Amino acid sequence: MQNNKITLIQPDDWHLHLRSGAALKAVAKFSAAQMGRGIIMPNLNPPVLSAADAQAYQAEILAALPADSTFEPLMVLYLTDQTTPKTIADAAQSVTAAKLYPAGATTNSASGVSNISNIYPALEMMQKLAVPLLVHGEVTRPEVDIFDREAVFIDEILSKVTADFPDLKIVFEHITTKNAVDFVLAASAKIAATITPQHLLKNRNDMLAGGIKPHNYCLPVLKRLSHQQALIQAATSGNPKFFLGTDSAPHSKNDKESACGCAGVFSAPYAIELYAQAFFDAGELDKLEDFASKFGADFYGLKQNSQRITLQKQDWKVATEFAFAGGVIVPFMAGQTLSWQLV
Repeated sequence: MQNNKITLIQPDDWHLHLRSGAALKAVAKFSAAQMGRGIIMPNLNPPVLSAADAQAYQAEILAALPADSTFEPLMVLYLTDQTTPKTIADAAQSVTAAKLYPAGATTNSASGVSNISNIYPALEMMQKLAVPLLVHGEVTRPEVDIFDREAVFIDEILSKVTADFPDLKIVFEHITTKNAVDFVLAASAKIAATITPQHLLKNRNDMLAGGIKPHNYCLPVLKRLSHQQALIQAATSGNPKFFLGTDSAPHSKNDKESACGCAGVFSAPYAIELYAQAFFDAGELDKLEDFASKFGADFYGLKQNSQRITLQKQDWKVATEFAFAGGVIVPFMAGQTLSWQLV
């Protein structure tokens, strides 16, 4: 690393929403310009439930990419109460992982799992075939405070799953609390976690203080400063259990700035710059390559990318909006200044 430049192995995004149709065509190019691969979330409407669904969605993504793109979409199966061991076996060669959405936890999760015991036969097959489980880690019972849902999920569900399936690889996605950091650190090498740029750069004051900031609203929600600090420490620690996953989730400006106020932060256009900002602010920029480009590939048993990218230190302002599916979309930290920019 020079004083004003840093060169990295091309990063991967191990948690990415690309949507479908016109929305996909509007956003796919952003991830393709930065990332070598992306784990593509399956919560479409209808969701990706089978090998055939995954293959069709992958073909749609590839068709939406720029002609010269080398970006590789890695497909994921959406788990439901009806997912059978045969469904897993049939899809094992077409998908990289399968995703647990607790029913009602986030966008397009109504078809998700209502009780973890319903998918135990599927999890047993996933363990047998070495298909990783990706987890949205929140309970959805209305009596549980929204800021406590991740911690309760750890205590009630994730602890049990990791004990019952000790050889199942699990990625605890978009962790938001010190509770999650501590759980992953104490767990076996089969358990890893992704961390988003918004949870490194913001806390719940940035969403709620001085008026609601809808473009900082995501699920799981931003937590208090002490949790943000725990995430920063984990991401910059050099521990291979933690790696990049943006959870970039595009929604139109009208949908975000509405009575719905739907959850999702759109970070794809500047993802690596956002992470660079967080690592730079923490004084740990030299740890960025491991987090962004090595640890995720290693956990999934894939080769690290051969291409390299360069970031240059220079102040610049994030765009305020982009064209999106007949409207506009507002990126994370719109109009704000970042210190590192992809060359």
